[in-house]
Amino acid sequence: MLVAASRKAAFEKDGYIVVEDLFPGEYMQEAKAEVRRVLDAVNAECAARGEKPRNKANGVYVGLSLNSGFFKRFNADPRLVDILEDLVGPNLEFWSDKIVFKSAGVDFGSPWHQDWQYWHGANKYSLWIALDDATRENGCLKVLPGSHTRVFQHGGRDEEGIGFGNRMRKEDIDESKAVDLPARAGTAVFFHDLLLHASYPNTTGRDRWALIPTYRDASKDDYDYGFAQAAFMVRGQRTGKSLGVKG
Repeated sequence: MLVAASRKAAFEKDGYIVVEDLFPGEYMQEAKAEVRRVLDAVNAECAARGEKPRNKANGVYVGLSLNSGFFKRFNADPRLVDILEDLVGPNLEFWSDKIVFKSAGVDFGSPWHQDWQYWHGANKYSLWIALDDATRENGCLKVLPGSHTRVFQHGGRDEEGIGFGNRMRKEDIDESKAVDLPARAGTAVFFHDLLLHASYPNTTGRDRWALIPTYRDASKDDYDYGFAQAAFMVRGQRTGKSLGVKG
């Protein structure tokens, strides 16, 4: 594992770092079982209201920690917060989380994009945590190192109808510069919200689930986001000024 100084230097250069085996595989299976419980409960509520399931179409569900004490504790785990402090600074706020899952029913890859395009404001920092072993065949992450230094114009279209409208045009991406990030369950990718990233489709018919908690530097001025209802300080204090309500 990289020491703190080397870790920060690599993050500033490439926009991401990989920390292998940050969590034990058994803990990832416990987390996966808790995700299933949350999704089942949410879908049961949708069914009771006569609504369609909220997470079946595109394999994404935002807001795990709103419905789970397990994930609220997970998002403040010192194993990940210590590394975030090395990368970002001493004042850290958990902001939001989601599960992204691929299986036999949800098998497409995610298009190239920057997360910042979804929320703007101050930069945020996320972890992509493998709950299952992730390979190129079942949909691992891929990134463009160094792409976090500027904002890219996103002009792609949701041609597949899967709900990922925030995307780069295929012709604007040089795939020869992409780096694949296969990962064992429990491995975490820490990445900047301007890092261009995507994922491969799942061609195996088996699960490839990933947990993605997002954080921000609480000393930076930023918006108050209406959807970030589960936000809480995990270290230090919030000293940044509010730029108003957004979302």
